[in-house]
Amino acid sequence: MKTINEKLYSYIEELTEIAPLPQFVTDRLSELYQQYLVIGGMPAVINYFLENKGMEKVKKEQQTILNAYTLDFSKHAENKDIPRITHIWNSIPSQLAKENRKFLYKLVKPGARARDYEDALLWLESAGLIYRVFCTTKPFLPLKAYDDLSAFKVYLSDVGLLRELSGLPSEIIFLGNGAYTEFKGAIAENYVLQSLVPQYDILPRYWTSIGKAEVDFVIQSGSEIIPVEVKAQTRLGGKSLSVYDANYHPACKLRYSLNNLKQDGTLINIPLYLADWTKKIVNFLTLC
Repeated sequence: MKTINEKLYSYIEELTEIAPLPQFVTDRLSELYQQYLVIGGMPAVINYFLENKGMEKVKKEQQTILNAYTLDFSKHAENKDIPRITHIWNSIPSQLAKENRKFLYKLVKPGARARDYEDALLWLESAGLIYRVFCTTKPFLPLKAYDDLSAFKVYLSDVGLLRELSGLPSEIIFLGNGAYTEFKGAIAENYVLQSLVPQYDILPRYWTSIGKAEVDFVIQSGSEIIPVEVKAQTRLGGKSLSVYDANYHPACKLRYSLNNLKQDGTLINIPLYLADWTKKIVNFLTLC
């Protein structure tokens, strides 16, 4: 298994163009992608999996990590912020289960106000436990200058921990279930964000045209602003990128899905399992 994975890694590392991958490669990479959604990237969890300790050990280690985080809240945060941090942390699955994922304080606690929870959000960010993705009012340079500080989404720093915190059984990801359709999009978005963060200096934002469209992420890549759409499966319905394109005419657009690597004009479809190679793939497009 290790040899197979090393060969796959070398194969991807040696890609030099945007072109469909052979089916035997995509089939195996799709399996590995599903495994990663379950396991995530925490070193101890990965070690248990690689040592064939079984999913029960993986789950137990993820729970141990989540419990340690909760303990850290009480050890390192100010007393007034501890319950607020805990409320935010526990609300994250509910926040991401909504169609537009926008963070709502009423899901943290009835009657909660932004000013009371800002310090708790900052604590979770500073601890590296969450990513706060702000809405951009205009996808212009510099991206930070156009943040709407009142509108943001909160994702976990590890997709495997998000799955466990959400109580989503691992077999649902492996086998599928009709009742999992909606949250599948949240899991895919969290995974893509987790992959993009180390590749770009500026944390991605998201963009919305009220009542018309919403682009999942917007990346600042050098002198270009790149819109990003995330699809959890092969189905590619939706008009968000088209609305964005009509407004801002970007030189490059990205769509993640389980479809093969492909370029269609300025749109690149990147298979979800190649998200870690986004920057490299974008550089293959001479327009970007």
